[in-house]
Amino acid sequence: MRLLDELQRQKGDFGKAAEQRLVELLERAEDTHLRRSQDLMRLHETALFVRAFPQSARVARLADRLLSTFAERLYSLDLDAFDDPTISGIAGTAVSSNFSYEFARSLVTRHGPAVAIDWENYDRSDRLGPVLAELLPNALEEYAVEPYVDWRRWWENSGHSVRWLLDRVDPRTYDLLEIPLRWQMSPERSRSGLRMERGERFYHRGPFIKRNDVSLEAEFASPRIQVRRLGAPTARWVLATIVDASAARYRELWGFVHPDIGTVSHADLGHGVDLYFFRVAPKHRLPIRDYHCGMFFTNDVPTGYVETMSRKGRMEIGFNLYYTFREGETAWVFARILKVLRQEVGVHSFSIDPYQLGRNNEEGIDSGAFWFYRKLGFAPVLEKIAKLAAREEARIAKQPMYRSSKAVLRRLAAGPLVYDAAS
Repeated sequence: MRLLDELQRQKGDFGKAAEQRLVELLERAEDTHLRRSQDLMRLHETALFVRAFPQSARVARLADRLLSTFAERLYSLDLDAFDDPTISGIAGTAVSSNFSYEFARSLVTRHGPAVAIDWENYDRSDRLGPVLAELLPNALEEYAVEPYVDWRRWWENSGHSVRWLLDRVDPRTYDLLEIPLRWQMSPERSRSGLRMERGERFYHRGPFIKRNDVSLEAEFASPRIQVRRLGAPTARWVLATIVDASAARYRELWGFVHPDIGTVSHADLGHGVDLYFFRVAPKHRLPIRDYHCGMFFTNDVPTGYVETMSRKGRMEIGFNLYYTFREGETAWVFARILKVLRQEVGVHSFSIDPYQLGRNNEEGIDSGAFWFYRKLGFAPVLEKIAKLAAREEARIAKQPMYRSSKAVLRRLAAGPLVYDAAS
């Protein structure tokens, strides 16, 4: 516990002495045997944070080396504890979900036998009956006359793969079957090892950029961020990496499922952060609003994603930073992403949906999402929320240590926030 506590503290310190101490702690951690699942989770997330925000090449190398040991560290443990979406995707584990047809095909195409039907978690396997009875002629005999058919036995005896099923069932039918697929991730495609490989890394020699140091107005007035459209081969590789990173955390976005490969673009935001964003494929576009989504990587590591819908210069944005990285330069990254979206999509107003702030979303309440956006200049749309926010701000001014209660945060999250940029 002392080692984990010190690693946690050290990851935000800088300078030669701090770097050397972090190196020593990472080397000790590699040789330390942890038996409790909670301790292994904590070590993994700390090492992944350090890998995304390294102080030097040596620190990055040691973090990668430590992360490469997790498949062995978890070998004899009960892996159910590692299935929660906030921690899922560690090397040595599997994820199980009824992925959409498109996600399932993407995973199966690249990972083949590592993706299989998770029969232990398939509560509605009877739905497969009519499909398998049609695809496996001998199964029709039993399906027609027996009340309870062991479809798992029929499937396993057939020797067919998930790819075989996907090739023979149309997407709508497949989605209705709600088949849970179990993806046994290789270490390289797990969260522990998945990398975008940007080439040159950024090393943090000093303190992180804090939220108080970020100004959206100044960001929008800064020089244009270069954006380049990717060629088809690179775009396919980027999209495959995004699918794997999302599947490891049980996340699917409309755009990740239906990407327009011809619009995949890249922006180097600085500080080692790369944003890859794109539109949805033409036949899947929304009837009224324009849709963009993307994922951002910090020094090769997937750190979060964005989803936007825009119309007539106004954009609703969902910004999601993975929990592991919330002590990094979150506000600065968000501001840079808004700048790219403003210059590329041509919007002048950004809004945050109440769900992002915490309405029916306890994660948003726990993280104080309302104040994250409010302190960047977003304003409540509803007058009653604006008055409540003003009262809370006055109280904070008088009592700097004061924090809004969860009850107050839920009231603040009842309506959207808006930021109108200068034209």
